[in-house]
Amino acid sequence: MELTLRLFATFREIVGTKTITREFEGPQTVAAVLSALEVEYPDFEGELLIDGDLKPQINVLKNGREVLHIDGVDTPLEDGDTLSLFPPVAGG
Repeated sequence: MELTLRLFATFREIVGTKTITREFEGPQTVAAVLSALEVEYPDFEGELLIDGDLKPQINVLKNGREVLHIDGVDTPLEDGDTLSLFPPVAGG
């Protein structure tokens, strides 16, 4: 299955581009894809998942819909889906 990953702010800096496409074998979940990113990009380690769950204040959208309102990190993914990853945002 092919997925498009859109990255924002500091996540974009880690990867070095705003969009990447990745191929995955068989059915995948948000957790599996985020775990794969942490392996591929060591700077992501501990930035996306904590104890198998989404790190607080990280926003992940599947095709524009927040995964926390679907099945969280267990949200299933399908060929052609887009995941958008937003880091915590601080303002002042």
